[in-house]
Amino acid sequence: MANSAKPKNAAEAIAYVREGGFTDVKVGVFDIDGIFRGKYMARDKFESALEKGFGFCNVVLGWDSNDQLYDNTSFAGWHNGYRDAETRFVPETMRTIPFEGGIPLFIGEFAGEAEAHCPRGTLRRVLARAADMGYAVAAAAEFEFFLFDETPHSVREKRYRNLKSITPGFFGYSMLRAGVHADFYRELLDTCRAMDMEIEGLHTETGPGVLEAALRVDEALAMADKAALFKTFTKILAQKRGWMATFMAKWSHDWPGQSGHLHTSLTSLETGRGVFYDKDKPHAMSDEMRWYVGGQQALMPELLAMIACTVNSYTRLIPGFWAPTDASWGVENRTCALRVIPGSEKSQRVEYRVAAADINPYIALAAAIGSGLWGIENRIEPDAPVEGSAYDRQFPRERQLPRSLMEAAHRLKASEAARALFGDAFVDHYAATREWEEREFRRSISDWQLERYFEII
Repeated sequence: MANSAKPKNAAEAIAYVREGGFTDVKVGVFDIDGIFRGKYMARDKFESALEKGFGFCNVVLGWDSNDQLYDNTSFAGWHNGYRDAETRFVPETMRTIPFEGGIPLFIGEFAGEAEAHCPRGTLRRVLARAADMGYAVAAAAEFEFFLFDETPHSVREKRYRNLKSITPGFFGYSMLRAGVHADFYRELLDTCRAMDMEIEGLHTETGPGVLEAALRVDEALAMADKAALFKTFTKILAQKRGWMATFMAKWSHDWPGQSGHLHTSLTSLETGRGVFYDKDKPHAMSDEMRWYVGGQQALMPELLAMIACTVNSYTRLIPGFWAPTDASWGVENRTCALRVIPGSEKSQRVEYRVAAADINPYIALAAAIGSGLWGIENRIEPDAPVEGSAYDRQFPRERQLPRSLMEAAHRLKASEAARALFGDAFVDHYAATREWEEREFRRSISDWQLERYFEII
């Protein structure tokens, strides 16, 4: 469905559902981990929810990706009986699902008290800050993901070992691989176009069964919706054909991690012109772009938990595997955490390369954009750009990134800038969820531990 055909308000959404003869719609909200939680909803219930709001059990903000209840958060818990959280559906997010008879799908977001903890609401507040500063924010996302000839049952039966990828070998940018599996490529491209999350580039990456998809640029909140939906529906399409897609940051030590790079740029609300371009400055970087990069660089170690959000994320951030290890920046330099991409007034942008495919797009974009705006507000000067390999450089302590999720969560919780940008409620709740995630990891007994210690110790 084209953007122009989307409902602009509740009345238009209700009219579309009624005129289409739909007895039900699909609705959902994205949780802290970027997982789409939702349901089918009868038409009359949906119409009432659009007009009056809707209660969604606040356990959605109170459990982890494995549906285990946090024991260290105050917003959602047994102490308040996991009461309903106020929720609203956003009419202009409507898509129709082509393989479900065109049934309408609507994204919701938390409201009222819960809004302070809502991933989508957090990004929306950052973008309101940008608007107050006179900027509109454009963004694009690109994801790498591995595809396996496996099912949810088979991967569990195999205990996630000896998995069969859809293709063997390296084969980056392979027309051979793309031709053999052209039916899947076409299904993914067509579905994403029909659901307003258009892919502008799709190709194989280096590794067995790995693809990269670049989503077409859009306004930042719309891009976050598209990126979150893209991850969900890519997994759905794969499983419908007996495959599985994973967006883990790094699923195997034998292969590079999976990126989730984010591109952002600013446009003046007053003039409609790109803010980042100044032909008379070095690298054509305007003062605003330089300060934006300076803010992103300065706050990256403090906000990393919002980007590298799983325990697995930190296995990707190692030298020589196409992922940054420090808060560095350079011009057209893919060894850096921030890559300035020179271009015209419309195309000049910065790529936030520290992000992996496991991001929650709302939270990651909030961190990337928020830190850049903070840099402009405080006129933060970045370091000199890195020339050559950033892996060969020794960076000062303040540029070194946390090496674990627990360290990153502690840095976030102590960040005054994070609290100013995202609010105390969000920072306290989100940091606690990341601490929980690492605690769950530390309770587990891995195959590595068994193989290393079972007999010999």
